[in-house]
Amino acid sequence: MTKQPSILQISKLGKTFDTRSGSFEALRDVDLAIGDGEFVSIIGHSGCGKSTLLNLVAGLETPTLGGVFLEGQLVDGPGPERAVVFQNHSLLPWLTVYGNVRLAVDKVFGGTRSSAERDAWTREMLELVNMSAAAEKRPAEISGGMKQRVGIARALAMEPKVLLLDEPFGALDALTRAQLQDSVMDIHARLGNTVVMITHDVDEAVLLSDRIVMMGNGPAATIGEIHDVSLPRPRRRLELGENADYLAARSAVMRFLTRNRTDKAA
Repeated sequence: MTKQPSILQISKLGKTFDTRSGSFEALRDVDLAIGDGEFVSIIGHSGCGKSTLLNLVAGLETPTLGGVFLEGQLVDGPGPERAVVFQNHSLLPWLTVYGNVRLAVDKVFGGTRSSAERDAWTREMLELVNMSAAAEKRPAEISGGMKQRVGIARALAMEPKVLLLDEPFGALDALTRAQLQDSVMDIHARLGNTVVMITHDVDEAVLLSDRIVMMGNGPAATIGEIHDVSLPRPRRRLELGENADYLAARSAVMRFLTRNRTDKAA
């Protein structure tokens, strides 16, 4: 991948939480620059601060030290330029699929686009994730994978500069997970958007990413290693099983995770 200018800069980032048993330092001295259009996965064992890091980028948490900068501007709260898709889809059950996406479109573009333009944009986003046929269904009437597609459409509908994915496929069965991974790769190829994804899945990280950021164990977790994934795009999972670069990337991540196991005595 050609190196792109940084759109997101994480600088000397630290986060300490006040708990009933005292202070807990979740992250310490995290430095990371993410290029425009880059797909970066963050991986590590449970408790390594992955989701805390994502929440800081999203503006859902406030850093204790350092900062997050988007295009040079300090992130000081949530904003539509950083859309988040969580493992729990968080759809409003009383709204249709269309209504859930349209709500986000109206929130962001209500003052700048006409109703007809917002309607067209909502339907275009549903088409992008192959959910047009289910536009009038409610969340209770669709599968978990379809709900995640709606969540992705809702996030993309805000035209974010950075799409943040917090283990978005973790609760899905293997087949649905694979289908959504392929969809995310296709969307990324079409839009060229910047994506930061939290995952526990090594194969998912290698398949989707340009770089894999490996977090050391907490407390006071920081970046342990970063691995560049040199696989050309488009990527087809069935063609990667014996690809030397794929296997090298997978091995590098597995070695890191094995060295940093939290249950080494087991």
